Amino acid sequence: MSSAISRLLHGSGLPQKTDGGLRHKLRSTFLLQIGVISVAMLLSVLGAWLVLRDVLIQRALVEEAQYYAQRLREDPAAPVPDVYNMRGYLARAAGGAESLPLHLLDLEPGYHVIDMGVDANDLVYVSDIDVGRLYLVFDQKQVDRLALWFGFVPLTVVLGVIYSVSWLSFRSSRRMVSPIIRLADMVQDWDPRHPDLTVVAPGRFAREGDEEVRALAAALHNLGTRVEKQIEREHNFTRDASHELRTPLTVIKLATDALLAGEGSDPFVEKSAQRIRGAARDIEALIESFLILARESDVGLPDEDFIVNDVVIEEAERAKLLVAGKQVEIEVLEHARFALHAPSRVFSVMLTNLLRNACLYTEKGVVTVVVDSDRVSVIDSGKGMSPEQLARAWEAFDRGGRVDREGVGLGLTIVRRLSERFGWPVHLDSEPGRGTRAVIQFPDPQPV
Repeated sequence: MSSAISRLLHGSGLPQKTDGGLRHKLRSTFLLQIGVISVAMLLSVLGAWLVLRDVLIQRALVEEAQYYAQRLREDPAAPVPDVYNMRGYLARAAGGAESLPLHLLDLEPGYHVIDMGVDANDLVYVSDIDVGRLYLVFDQKQVDRLALWFGFVPLTVVLGVIYSVSWLSFRSSRRMVSPIIRLADMVQDWDPRHPDLTVVAPGRFAREGDEEVRALAAALHNLGTRVEKQIEREHNFTRDASHELRTPLTVIKLATDALLAGEGSDPFVEKSAQRIRGAARDIEALIESFLILARESDVGLPDEDFIVNDVVIEEAERAKLLVAGKQVEIEVLEHARFALHAPSRVFSVMLTNLLRNACLYTEKGVVTVVVDSDRVSVIDSGKGMSPEQLARAWEAFDRGGRVDREGVGLGLTIVRRLSERFGWPVHLDSEPGRGTRAVIQFPDPQPV
């Protein structure tokens, strides 16, 4: 729970201090918008220029040729068109081709684009009329000049206006989201266990123009206050539970030790005292597990350097109480020795639960604890589990399909949660009739 404030606030979708924040997204959005508008307008002007050159001018030339043919019928001496943008040539049927420019001699009727050199093209329309062949030549430079003044110049002005408006909009949007980003940066710097609620105090954002920013700051302040109180309640509970629950357990353990130490004890009393001692030890391990898991980030136990082999030997010795009266041996095989820097009690709780499960489900044979260079394995010769039972083994309250066993089926669930908490992966392998193998993997062992 002590990191709940970090999980709730940083996992709630608030902007983080990364390159993909709101500022970056706003900038990318506006740049994309400007780029799309620019490309669209350039394509529009280019299309207009092509339409002007290949459609409108061509149509004008065709109509001009038809009009001149009509004039010739009315006045055979009518001169060919000769204006600023267009020049005409007439090759009469009786030897008039000699007056044509060389680049027009081989042209067939229709529309042509003639390359006249660097940055110069002529648009030529050739038409057969009653008296011969008419050539109308339109200066391409005029088309380009029209496209420049009536296309690209207005385009430049419009794009300048769009860029200016987009820049002002971007600046305005950035100013609007800046308080939210600043608020997120403040929350990002919080210590989850001791959040500084003054950075989101209601009065701190009183001058902000947006009501939403003030509402968000107030909501975060209220959330931080509630989480802070919850953390305090968690600390109080774990402290009180640790003391109040362990005290009666200590009394029970001392009483059973006294009963077992007495000479001439009744066999029934001695067996009962042994069961009480085992149950008290199980309850102690369960309470220890719950108290560790109840703390979200701080287990309340100090990190220390401890030898894994020593803990294994100690827990294996204690586990012998669980197989008292059964034909089961517990042995330890040390193939290596290594140390860990972590709370030793956490590893002890995990190993205790694995050993307890192995002892409970083994009626005859051997329970072996193997220490390798980076792992600890608990291997039993019990009934084993089917694939279906193995798939459910990590579920809470699952007891391998046996309701006659002691316990409530939380051992493996506790092991799994502790393994996830400390980054010590646990794997189970089992076959019916061949026993079960549980392996705890340690990513950072320290050889000794």
